[in-house]
Amino acid sequence: MPLYTADALILRTYKLGESDRIVVFLTRDRGKKRGVAKNARQSRRRFGGALEPLTYGRVGYFERERRDLVALNYVEPARSPLAALDGQALGYVGYFAELIDEWAQEADPNENLYRLGASMVDAMALGVPIEPLARYFEFWLLRLQGVYEADAGLSLAARDFLASARSVSPFALGQLVVTPETLRELEATHRSLIAMHLEKDLKSARVLKEMRRTS
Repeated sequence: MPLYTADALILRTYKLGESDRIVVFLTRDRGKKRGVAKNARQSRRRFGGALEPLTYGRVGYFERERRDLVALNYVEPARSPLAALDGQALGYVGYFAELIDEWAQEADPNENLYRLGASMVDAMALGVPIEPLARYFEFWLLRLQGVYEADAGLSLAARDFLASARSVSPFALGQLVVTPETLRELEATHRSLIAMHLEKDLKSARVLKEMRRTS
């Protein structure tokens, strides 16, 4: 059983039995994988905080043909968004991870999607404002999936933001002038498109809505 190594972005984990975890992660070159992290719930020595959502780095895993789950051997984290974020920005970690998880295909390489996710982690770590970053992420995610549909009813300010998003990196978003009203307009448009194409509402989107209501 060969050991594969890859750059990967952790998307989510959930419990398996009394001591293990299932880890969902997106690799740069081999698509989305699901693996078993043995004893990850009982001991932090082996994986530590490397299994937190949107952590990215190098992973090693064993894979057998005709097996749905790989065996996660190690994770060497390069960066995690959780170390330097406030409460509001932390809510978006789960949102970004859930969206990537929903659109990433099992074992189907999608380097552009991987790079988009990794760039969100880097941008958050550098303090890029989270609301413009979220609208940027939604816009590019929908474009990469080929389902972005321009809304003719968008305001001029919203169209200007999207025009800038097409040509700048996420790290330049802090230099763009955009009002909260414009960001809310784009949020509503993007969330409607996402719900239509996924045919469901995201749990993380509901969490963000509740956080905003109580803040």
